Amino acid sequence: MKKLHFWNDTHVNQALDLVSAVEAGMSFSGISTDSRSVKEGDLFVALLGHNFDGHDFIPSAVKQGARGLVVSRSVLIEEEPISIFRVEDTLEALGSLARYFRRKSGVTVVAITGSSGKTGTKDLTQAAIEACHSSYCTRGNQNNRIGVPLTLLSAPENTDVIVLEMGTSEPGEIESLTTIAEPQIALITTVSESHTQGLESFDGVMEEKLKLFEGLQEGGTALVSGEPEVLSCKAKEIVADTLVVGSGEHTDVGYRPEKINMDGSGHCSFFWRGERIELKVPGRHSVQNCLMALAVADLLDVPVKTAVKGVSRVEASGMRTEIMQVGGLTLILDCYNANPQSVEAGLDLLGSMDSGRSKIAFLGSMLELGKKSAALHSQVLSGAMSLKLDLVVATGLFTRGLSQEEGNRDSRIVSVADPHEAYQKIRDQIEGDEIILLKASREVRLEKLIPFFKSDFGIRDVSLDGASA
Repeated sequence: MKKLHFWNDTHVNQALDLVSAVEAGMSFSGISTDSRSVKEGDLFVALLGHNFDGHDFIPSAVKQGARGLVVSRSVLIEEEPISIFRVEDTLEALGSLARYFRRKSGVTVVAITGSSGKTGTKDLTQAAIEACHSSYCTRGNQNNRIGVPLTLLSAPENTDVIVLEMGTSEPGEIESLTTIAEPQIALITTVSESHTQGLESFDGVMEEKLKLFEGLQEGGTALVSGEPEVLSCKAKEIVADTLVVGSGEHTDVGYRPEKINMDGSGHCSFFWRGERIELKVPGRHSVQNCLMALAVADLLDVPVKTAVKGVSRVEASGMRTEIMQVGGLTLILDCYNANPQSVEAGLDLLGSMDSGRSKIAFLGSMLELGKKSAALHSQVLSGAMSLKLDLVVATGLFTRGLSQEEGNRDSRIVSVADPHEAYQKIRDQIEGDEIILLKASREVRLEKLIPFFKSDFGIRDVSLDGASA
């Protein structure tokens, strides 16, 4: 097991902002910010959140076996000797500690951000390089000011490349994460109107994402998607030789795909540097994600055939364009995140699949869009109605983007605020062989409808959490 070693020097003392010097040779088996996951010998960092205070869980962490505590207030431990490190801000201390170990390890850090496609690109990148590098990547949704440091600190000792996903919802987050991670390779998958509640506008999102390049290490490489084209223009103002990856004429020739083809199941194939790639991840947008991953592999000297073999094995992760068969129905589960760009990508996938089958778009709210929320929901809904779909189900905030006149004029649309009530309303219109897109932001939890689809059209004995009873 990897151990976190502390030496009595100024770097470590600064990293944790310790009041007193750390004993020479002190070590911990791991680090945790959740008392429920603490293991024997761990260092527990007591974080402060909007709805919790990690200091309240210190007794539990100690009982679980924590050997050290990072705290921002006085604590009293009577059970046994515990090393206690008092700091002003435990979150800042966690980041500083991660930066210290990142520098000490000498790993190559690949950092990925973007309004959409971060996780898909991260998964494809890891697959493209893992045959040639001892690599480690972000797990789950650990892409914030807690998750990024924990990823850096949990990488095995023999790791030489860490692939980090970085998310943001307010100004300053990407800059903070970049300061911690100090990447040598940085990617921006795309920029669109997402998290505009905190970032205010498209320009605000662009400015925030580009902070990743401002923190790029000297001699590092910046990569961006070819779309939107303004992204590459803005990126080159920061890093002149930014690589632009994609299909447009303004992209770098060495990173363009050839002969892109999508089959009836929504899966794409294309050629790259003479090698044919058949993606298991559906959607046209997956081609772009794959190209970014292949570009990183190229920068890390992975042979083309090896990288292609790696990306060709990757399948869609849970609820990110995951395709599920329920009886004769095909469900496209895209319930992990939603913004206008990602909803349009989901609709494009739905529209591109088997033309002989009926198609239904079941849309739930796109959250954190701020003042433009109503206009953006209306815009996306209008785009959906312009496609050759048999039914469009508008729920949540999408119901506000539809006038009564529009609803009455087009019989293909069903507008019901509550997703479950909307399902009940359309249930009798479903024949059982349709392709149905379920698309919404994470907090909507549109996947809660899956058990009802299964009960009505597939597996009969299903519990409400989706597990077989």
